[in-house]
Amino acid sequence: MPDSLHMTLSPSGTARLTLNRPELHNAFDEGLIAELTESLRELAEDPSVRCLVLAAKGRSFSAGADLAWMQRMANASEADNLRDAERLGDLMQALHQFPKPTIALVQGAAYGGGVGLVACCDIAIAATSASFCLSEVKLGLIPAVISPYVIAAIGGRAASRWFLTAERFDAGEAHRIGLVHQLVPDDQLEDAAEKIVARLQEGGPAAHCAAKLLIRRVAGQPIDADLIGDTAQRIATIRATDEAREGLQAFLEKRPPAWRVSDVR
Repeated sequence: MPDSLHMTLSPSGTARLTLNRPELHNAFDEGLIAELTESLRELAEDPSVRCLVLAAKGRSFSAGADLAWMQRMANASEADNLRDAERLGDLMQALHQFPKPTIALVQGAAYGGGVGLVACCDIAIAATSASFCLSEVKLGLIPAVISPYVIAAIGGRAASRWFLTAERFDAGEAHRIGLVHQLVPDDQLEDAAEKIVARLQEGGPAAHCAAKLLIRRVAGQPIDADLIGDTAQRIATIRATDEAREGLQAFLEKRPPAWRVSDVR
């Protein structure tokens, strides 16, 4: 795999994708977008993967779009810009719809599309020194492709402030508006991730996948007969699975379920 992205998979099934363009603050161009999308799709199909950690090397998580890439696209046709934007959309969708739990580890700057990556992950942990910005309007642009995920995370009201002013906001504000779930000192970011991964290892792999689908089905929907019926069917279906039977039996027998595996270190 090219040096701009590193991928690892632990014995217990924790996949890790690390952005590796520290000299460019992990800004992404068409190459990195393609690599990330391909890696996410590959890992999504791997049954040994239990969860995914998205991290970055260097002082920044991601400064968003690479300036050289943006300049090239500014001189491209509208049709070329559309194809390029659709590829970015494919990346965000691949991360948002990744079937296993995803964790973003954020240090330093997360700007523009970098904020989109954070919003697409199920769980986001940020260092207290992290900073965020949706700076597109300063360039005469809008955060269009990432907007469904960012607005789902922070709500329309907060988006109005940060999309329109393009102000930088700190980790505390990111936590307050719901973009990140947890703040930790900079030197404890990896420890915090390990604790979340350990928690995830306690859950059933199929249950995690089903829970993610459940969230997407229920979030923002009216509580009507269709939704009630759908949720009833989902629990009835999963109760009859081998994983659910094993989970209940392990609980009754006061033992770890079969899916509990620890990394060999």
